[in-house]
Amino acid sequence: MTEHEMAESNEGMTYGASGVDTGAAGRALKGLADCVVETHSFRDAAGVGRPLRGLGYYANVLDMGDGRGLAVAADGVGTKLIVAEMVGRYDTVGIDCIAMNVNDLICVGAEPIAMLDYVAVGTADQDVLAQVGQGLLEGARQCEITIPGGELAQVKEMLRGEGATEGFDLVGTAVGTVPLDRVMWGQDIVPGDVVVGIASKGLHSNGYTLARKALCPDGDYSRHDDDLGRTVGDELLEPTALYVAFAKDLFRQDIPLHAICHITGDGYMNLTRVEADVGFCLDDFPDPLPVFKAIQSRGNVDLAEMYTVFNMGIGLCVILPADHADAVVATSTRHGYAARVLGQVTDRAGLVEIPQHGLAGRGGKLERV
Repeated sequence: MTEHEMAESNEGMTYGASGVDTGAAGRALKGLADCVVETHSFRDAAGVGRPLRGLGYYANVLDMGDGRGLAVAADGVGTKLIVAEMVGRYDTVGIDCIAMNVNDLICVGAEPIAMLDYVAVGTADQDVLAQVGQGLLEGARQCEITIPGGELAQVKEMLRGEGATEGFDLVGTAVGTVPLDRVMWGQDIVPGDVVVGIASKGLHSNGYTLARKALCPDGDYSRHDDDLGRTVGDELLEPTALYVAFAKDLFRQDIPLHAICHITGDGYMNLTRVEADVGFCLDDFPDPLPVFKAIQSRGNVDLAEMYTVFNMGIGLCVILPADHADAVVATSTRHGYAARVLGQVTDRAGLVEIPQHGLAGRGGKLERV
């Protein structure tokens, strides 16, 4: 399918119609979020442990005194776990759990050091849990973090899988260290900075509710897919990229990093989470990976929806002055990830533009323009 044909498609599957309404979720979260934010004042008197900002960024940082910060983040694998159950292979989802957490920690400039895991199951199956553990072990090895503890909950009445599966959930909470004078919220971004995109390995762990319906409506994940060059199950279980080693390499260099953005749910609208009142014009995307072309074509998914929901081949964005972009590209290449300058920062606050596809958006969603 040509890029022109992709762009011509303007009706079809959406994330909301598939069962995930991020806008409604955000509105529903307000009451809970208000209560959570109120707790931030509970450490004001002691000082130590006080969060540096409110909610909504990739991770928060706690003031631990003496100029030290403890970064904290929590995330899960989501409905990618349904694919693992349908395929009967669980040895990579632990990598996903770690990646979704540590990739958020590096966005505030932190070095991840540990993660706790939470596994919810209907029935505790020794082989399944051992496979999950293998993935956690491999992810921890690659990131050089520890898993000092966790929780296993048997909650059969609360879980419902797909087909004959009973369902399970896998969530992590990770911590990292960062000097308070090096915390990044994107506060130093200025118009003229560039956005360097670091390649993803595929879907990572977002958009699976839509992807499963587009690629595998019959639930047969063992079927070989010529467009993907492997089975649908193998494609969808490709582990999320771990960017920790790359980020730690950047942190050691004399590079003026202004922001790191993890491209997950909400796609490229994630860029607007930064503190600076800026916009982004991204005009040099690589050709989408085959999995994204297949989802767009088979689900008749509009390009605006694709770039709002999926990473489209870029898992991380690094924002910095233009004259340091080559150093980021070289570092990423050294760690096995292709990289390129996607575009630049603009003075159009809150606006994300993708002119090569005729897309632009504010407030959480891209649209055709």
